[in-house]
Amino acid sequence: MANSINASGTDTYVGTARSRVDGPAKVTGQAKYAGEFSAPDLAHGYVVSSGIARGRITAIDTSAAEAVPGVIKVLTHENRPRTAWLDYNYQDVVAPPGSPFRALYDDRIHYSGQPVALVVAEDFDTARHAASLVTVTYAAEAPTTDLTAQRELAYEPPKKRSGIKPPPAPWGDAPGAFESAPIKVSQDYRLAVEHHNPMEPHASTVVWDGDGKITVYDKIQGVANTHGYIAGVFGMKKEDVRVLNPYLGGGFGSGLRPQYQLFLAVLAARALERSVRVVLTRDQMFSFGYRPDVLQTVSLGSDAEGGLRSIRHEAISGTSNFEDYQEVVVNWSGVLYACDNVALTYKLAQLDTYTPSDMRAPGAVTGVMALEIAMDELAHETGQDPIALRLKNYSESDRTEGKPFSSKSLRACFAEGAERFGWSTRNPEPRSMRDGRELVGWGMATGIWESMMMQSSAKATLTADGRLEVGNSTGDIGTGTYTILTQIAADTLGLRMEDVTTKLGDTNLAEAPLAGGSWTAASSGTAVMRACQDIAGQLFALARGLDDSPLANVDFERAVFQDGRIQVTGDETRGIAITDVLKATGTDRLEATGSAGPDAAHQKAFAPYTHSAVFAEVKIDEDLGVVRVTRVVSAIAAGKIINLKTARSQILGGVVMGIGSALEEESMLDHTLGRFMNHNLGEYHVPVNADIHDIDVIFVDEEDKANPMGVKGLGEIGIVGTAAAVANAVFHATGKRIRDLPITIDKILG
Repeated sequence: MANSINASGTDTYVGTARSRVDGPAKVTGQAKYAGEFSAPDLAHGYVVSSGIARGRITAIDTSAAEAVPGVIKVLTHENRPRTAWLDYNYQDVVAPPGSPFRALYDDRIHYSGQPVALVVAEDFDTARHAASLVTVTYAAEAPTTDLTAQRELAYEPPKKRSGIKPPPAPWGDAPGAFESAPIKVSQDYRLAVEHHNPMEPHASTVVWDGDGKITVYDKIQGVANTHGYIAGVFGMKKEDVRVLNPYLGGGFGSGLRPQYQLFLAVLAARALERSVRVVLTRDQMFSFGYRPDVLQTVSLGSDAEGGLRSIRHEAISGTSNFEDYQEVVVNWSGVLYACDNVALTYKLAQLDTYTPSDMRAPGAVTGVMALEIAMDELAHETGQDPIALRLKNYSESDRTEGKPFSSKSLRACFAEGAERFGWSTRNPEPRSMRDGRELVGWGMATGIWESMMMQSSAKATLTADGRLEVGNSTGDIGTGTYTILTQIAADTLGLRMEDVTTKLGDTNLAEAPLAGGSWTAASSGTAVMRACQDIAGQLFALARGLDDSPLANVDFERAVFQDGRIQVTGDETRGIAITDVLKATGTDRLEATGSAGPDAAHQKAFAPYTHSAVFAEVKIDEDLGVVRVTRVVSAIAAGKIINLKTARSQILGGVVMGIGSALEEESMLDHTLGRFMNHNLGEYHVPVNADIHDIDVIFVDEEDKANPMGVKGLGEIGIVGTAAAVANAVFHATGKRIRDLPITIDKILG
């Protein structure tokens, strides 16, 4: 069957701007999140967090807490029920190599904020009060949390993280070419640790169904991951566990892995044989879920005209002392620009912190930031326009893989973005542009992200009343998955969107991958399309078999599904309503399951990536050093755009997060205490409405055949390059190059 979205090749909804089908439920409060589901006998757990970053527990006194009326039980490492022994049982599908953290496992403290007890009570307030009465005595040890101090102990991870490409072998002679290059740029770059701060805190509600069975509502970006984790850790039969997450109040990596509140909630529910909810506080959200600290050095050597002769990109990333967390940080430098001499290295250094987590465009935000600031420095050194320099070194293939790109419309991104921004009127001299008392700076950068597709399935059910239900177990992390799957399904069968219901986030649905990596549209979208195409085939066969069928002797390729009917192409007189087909044949429902996965042959031959060009304008008060990002233009090449409205929203959100990286977000570690000190939203700064001004999004035309949908995904690309564009604009405005982000007032005035 054809791989067009519609079974008959016509689209009504796909490619248009549509409001979110789940919007009304969210804005009216009907949407329920993991910590909002209830049960008749629901108990509440409250986590007690460690007061040190490294050492061990020498004593723990729970008597005062247990004496509080309404307290049911206090769980610690001394009395917790037994769970699985092997590390393997605790490793979820995105876990890095190592020994996953086990809450309440023993007396060892691995990081600040580690859970050391769970107080379970009849209500939340009682549990919280009783938790404050738990007394823990420690034998503290000096923590190691300073990545710079650990630089000499950095190592190449012996076991690679699944799905994460290690740096390629070097090609050419990067060190030699650098030494002989007429122009050299070699600098260190750093992006501060950033913590996930989604609107919805991590929470798990475990409903005790009796007979050892449980229903779990968990904050997770893919319920199958929670499901497998619970079965492995607690030795439960998979059929005895159902996991749901119909709505997620922010993800982007924070919900990829099961977190410790899930373990504690299931542990307590099984021990007590009753329902238990555990919701983490905002303070406890800072005990995991952060973009790692990475030390980077980028060295670029070029000829006098800016032609690259050497690229070296070195990175040392912090990880925990129990897992080797890895991201793709340096590889982008071998993909974005053409150069015959490239050396890329990536190492880890262990710290007494929790394992870092994937955070929107993990690795790319960090690595591309360093590369794109370095390219701006090279442009300045060689007297080149930043766009001209990038075009001079434009890559036509992915040298790290030895493959041509499946498509690449980055030139169009540069051209359309520059025209919209007005780049041609830029005075290249730093400190040359002003608006009253404010210095004005214009900067730009390139963005890149992998275009991926994962194995997925989806089920479609068409009922006699002409209503269609589609769905699978993936999650909608706020990206608009409910909406685009509804659009795809409606177009494939020629139905109204109002007649289509999409269900997600339930292990009782068809299995699908985690929502992450910008692969959901390609993966689940294709699976939904194929399930609906199967339904279309069944419908056509039924219609054609009717007595005096208007479709008699018509091939399927001539059928058009539109307006709830099956029509013959070019003949408006020959057609039949879908509901009439079902009624005439006595068919109560039609069902089909569609599967989708990456094309191995295409993957072997081509390298698929999304690209962008980001332009930023900053205005800086010369006396006060206050920076305002007054304009951003983000031009995106991402293949077919399913929904112009939700797609634009994804880029807007990415740009906002990129501005946060550039100017505000910074988790501050006290290395004596080994603790993040600004663990609240009062002191951890994120962009607010007053910080965000005009953001213009352009989607350039691009066709791609990396997947049947022709899409590339938009969740990540909007943030990549944004921080560098802002940093480059700050240099243009002030003449001061700041390579340690965020760019705060003290760095501008210092």
